[in-house]
Amino acid sequence: MNAYLATGILVLALLRVGDAIFVPLVVSLFIIALVWPIQAALQRFLPRLLALFITLSTTIAIVVAVGSSVVWGFGRLGQWLFVNASRFQAIYVDWTEWLEERGVAVAGPLADRFDVNWLVGFTQGIAGRLNSFAGLALLVFVLVMLGLLEVEDFNRRLESPAAQPYGARIRAANREIGIKLRRFMAVRTFASVLTGLVVWGFALVAGLELAAAWGAIAFALNYIPFLGPFFATMFPTLFAIAQFESWQMAFVVFIGLNLIQFMIGSYLEPILTGASLAISPFAVIFAVFFWSFMWGISGAFIGVPILIAFIVYCAQAPSSRWIAALLASGKTEKLEAQVERKD
Repeated sequence: MNAYLATGILVLALLRVGDAIFVPLVVSLFIIALVWPIQAALQRFLPRLLALFITLSTTIAIVVAVGSSVVWGFGRLGQWLFVNASRFQAIYVDWTEWLEERGVAVAGPLADRFDVNWLVGFTQGIAGRLNSFAGLALLVFVLVMLGLLEVEDFNRRLESPAAQPYGARIRAANREIGIKLRRFMAVRTFASVLTGLVVWGFALVAGLELAAAWGAIAFALNYIPFLGPFFATMFPTLFAIAQFESWQMAFVVFIGLNLIQFMIGSYLEPILTGASLAISPFAVIFAVFFWSFMWGISGAFIGVPILIAFIVYCAQAPSSRWIAALLASGKTEKLEAQVERKD
């Protein structure tokens, strides 16, 4: 037991230290799992390299469109904050005085260090960091290109007698992971588009400036469970405080955005996802926070897919199926049925 624990700690330390290598590798494997059906379908009536070109071009176009919406949204927000920074500073001073008059002293270090320029820099820094992902994206797409060319050969090696019985288990797990990841991303994309449109419409009705930017930000951040909706709600609420100079209107914006996130994220998405992706909410939250700690924004985005793959692989081996059962959400009859088929 101690040996397994020590090995696990060393592996996690290696993943943390070698993030420059492992992040592009894991993201590329995730993309390959998503787009391989397109590549396989095109290869049936097109040359292999032409099918690869079409698949990669489509993937790059989608990623650039999503990334551009985030950069544009945060860029617009950063410009507005830079122009209206004095309004945030005045509101902060007024609220501080109001609290101190009622005996609530603001912490000295916070009062000394608070500067709205920090908020402006933070927002612009997010947009700049997203722009810096260009180098990472280039490496990822090179790995995706090489990986798509390797999938068929790798599957044949898994089917060879020398790789059995593990080869068959790995291929079955990979097939199941691909199906689940594609369903996860399809539902998440639909929910993200719907969230962005509804937030945009709500911002227009509420009279909130930069309505299109808020919709773009909500659309992109919704791909990150829990953390994304939190920031997509926090930013417009702070913005409403400065624009309307009224805590009542800011409260309305806060409640409205939370209702949108709740109805889509907590009600609609589970219905569309179904029992096949039923995962413990605690496990999802832990995966998002843990992998964001390990790999930053990339880890927060890829955390849930890593968890899905981990659960599938655990369900393949009799000695680790109990882990898959613990990480599942709700009834485990479906998992038990899968176990019986594998046995």
